[in-house]
Amino acid sequence: MKVLIEKLTFNHWEEVARIYQEGIETKKATFRTVVPSWIDWDNGHHNHSRFVAVINSKVVGWCALAPVSTRFEYRGVAEVSIYIALSHLGKGIGTILMEKLISSSEENNIWTLYSSLFPENVGSMKLHEKNGFRLIGRREKIAQLDGAWKDTILYERRSTLF
Repeated sequence: MKVLIEKLTFNHWEEVARIYQEGIETKKATFRTVVPSWIDWDNGHHNHSRFVAVINSKVVGWCALAPVSTRFEYRGVAEVSIYIALSHLGKGIGTILMEKLISSSEENNIWTLYSSLFPENVGSMKLHEKNGFRLIGRREKIAQLDGAWKDTILYERRSTLF
């Protein structure tokens, strides 16, 4: 299985949105209930550090960084999004994307990566821990999904370059 990593562009959006929808439907990946439009998604993420994993010309995963704040002081802090097609979970694609995301973040002066994960998303927590993220806390009943309060587990990774 040869995995190619490409810069995520509008041309990938249909496949990216399909994978995003799969994540939404699991109820373990995001508070979102609908996939945003390309314009909204594009405006909410850094232009750098957005990639797709491709196998046999098919997008099987994607990752991107979003700024956590518009304040200048937080310019080097970004939130991680990483989604893998359900049919390709457990095949190492998350690790490949995370490694690319980390190296790209550092090339683009991001000193802290941040993730907010649902406690039941054990695979994502393991992926983060494997890639140098540390557990920094838990937000209890931070928001509702389908009318039920949910907690999130917070992880961060501080670059060794800064």
